[in-house]
Amino acid sequence: MNPAEPATTPYGAWPSPITAARLVEGAANVSELRVDGDDVWWSEGRPAEGGRTQLVRRTPDGTRHDVLPDGWNARTQVHEYGGGAWCVRDGVVWFSRWDDQRIYRIDTASGDEPRPVTPEPSSARGLRWADAAVSPDGRTLVCVRERHEGGGEAVNELVALPADGSAATDAGAVRVLVSGPDFVASPRIGPDGASLAWIQWNHPDMPWDGTELCLGRLHDTGVGDVRVVAGSRAESVMQPELDADGGLWFVSDRSGWWNLHRLDRDGPVRPIAPMEAEIGGPQWVFGLRGYALLPDGRVACAVTSEGLTGLAVLHPTEAGWERIDVESPLTVVGQIAPAPSGGGVVLVGASPTAEPAPLLVEVDAGPATITPLRPPRDLGIDPAFFSQPETISFATTDGATAHALVYPPTHPDVRAPAGELPPLLVLSHGGPTSAARPMLDLTRQFWTSRGFAVADVNYRGSTGYGTAYRRQLDLRWGIVDVDDCVAAARFLAERGSVDPDRLAIRGGSAGGFTTLCALTFARTFAVGASHYGVADLAALAKDTHKFESRYLDRMVGPWPEASEVYAERSPIHHTELLSRPLIIFQGLEDQVVPPNQAEMMAAALDAKGVAHAYVPFEGEQHGFRQAPNIIRALEAELWFYGQVLGFDPADPIEPVAAKHLG
Repeated sequence: MNPAEPATTPYGAWPSPITAARLVEGAANVSELRVDGDDVWWSEGRPAEGGRTQLVRRTPDGTRHDVLPDGWNARTQVHEYGGGAWCVRDGVVWFSRWDDQRIYRIDTASGDEPRPVTPEPSSARGLRWADAAVSPDGRTLVCVRERHEGGGEAVNELVALPADGSAATDAGAVRVLVSGPDFVASPRIGPDGASLAWIQWNHPDMPWDGTELCLGRLHDTGVGDVRVVAGSRAESVMQPELDADGGLWFVSDRSGWWNLHRLDRDGPVRPIAPMEAEIGGPQWVFGLRGYALLPDGRVACAVTSEGLTGLAVLHPTEAGWERIDVESPLTVVGQIAPAPSGGGVVLVGASPTAEPAPLLVEVDAGPATITPLRPPRDLGIDPAFFSQPETISFATTDGATAHALVYPPTHPDVRAPAGELPPLLVLSHGGPTSAARPMLDLTRQFWTSRGFAVADVNYRGSTGYGTAYRRQLDLRWGIVDVDDCVAAARFLAERGSVDPDRLAIRGGSAGGFTTLCALTFARTFAVGASHYGVADLAALAKDTHKFESRYLDRMVGPWPEASEVYAERSPIHHTELLSRPLIIFQGLEDQVVPPNQAEMMAAALDAKGVAHAYVPFEGEQHGFRQAPNIIRALEAELWFYGQVLGFDPADPIEPVAAKHLG
């Protein structure tokens, strides 16, 4: 095709090399990253391998080694969302195996097969483990254990066990260190081998609402001299780290922003480089690392401001701590650790033109030198197809301001007919305590390269804008998030960027709830897609996992006292208001939002005669990880939009078994 004479093709029908299959070809989603001696380790989620998580070890010569044997999956089910499934010291890695949730051990020097470290539970997946820390002598693991044995609510405890595997046949070798709080996380053993820090919290709080930071002394029978040194129901504390001087570092939002603090051995808590920006983010999963203590006394940290996350280095000076932002193209940063060589850091980073990847970043003066630790996957796609985000802020209800990342339709070889405006796809992120992140995501580019504009909305309640913004969603979930998604769509329509008659909305999990509410209670959107979304708040309150079982107390109101509010906000009870076409995707093994939510919504739509499709997936949990299912869901959604919005996708797509369509 001659780029000087682009073809004229309607929006939505643009041909694109960014196919659904291309999204998963060679995909390896990097999550956690650790340094062990001269080696750098990270975990990769691989859709092409059934969605399993492989552990990768990179040695100083640049060679990458897959650590787990074929079929092994390093993933924990603690809190259902997992994270913190593995740790490593001196070439030995301990990891939770997805199949049975036991911890296994591999010594990379010996090349032995994985062998269990924790006892066999009395029921399938009855004992789950996460967030392990290894003692300096390598003899003890301290980790979170979640017990699902004996019925009733799961019990979360902090435990210690032998690292050599002797507890695999001797359950008595597992010692309970902390029991009583509803939740525990982030155990950190000090360099002295005796100090232990952790965080804990209780229902109905979530870890971004309020936690306590505890400090104690490890001994043979448990933990002594325990004291709460920071945190409360009104203060969220996370990522404790103990240093060689006896100092305790942590992130707290006591100032209204998640900032770094330090508790001296015999002194008060001191803020480190206070800023109206945030370090780290909400602890939906274990194992997050938003800052790293460097050997020379500096601190590297991920700083989020106005929706962008960059790398900064905090320098100690006689006058206090100085923040110096590292000059780099990165707009998403996490999993920070000191580089093996010193003088730099390793991290997982991304930008609008680069997918998340493990990187080595030198943080000395001047622009950062960035070295990929793994070659980026060969997408075979001209970067001219990649839409670049625009950061917008816009007025919404209650005189408030909300935020979004807007991606315009982008194609180097196609133009739309004169006078035509593009359809808009509004993305409502999950959580809802999460955030849209400006990085190369081929799912977004799948839409923009076909002629859609995409607005990824950071509605009120999103993180990265301070505690006050995050708490604007309290008791108003299903209201202000919907208002902000509607306001974003109207803002873009009114400025002439998108077609006001072809507005769509999609979201997963909590974002699916926002999508369903928007289609039910507003008249802005013409069509939507719910991916494992919440339809009935009462059903969610009564039938979900422990971690989120009281989440709605703050977002909606206490259950069952606020039952009328639950009914008022739940789309399932107001299907008489729903007349917009909807496609629903659901994993049939989802324990967070059980399949009955999607099934009830589909049945209600069918009874009312509203155009819809229900697409369930065997073997999927909360979020799709298997390549064929990821492909089918995306293609089916495009096909459905085409049927509703009046375009024929250029892609060959097997039609969906839709009802009442056309």
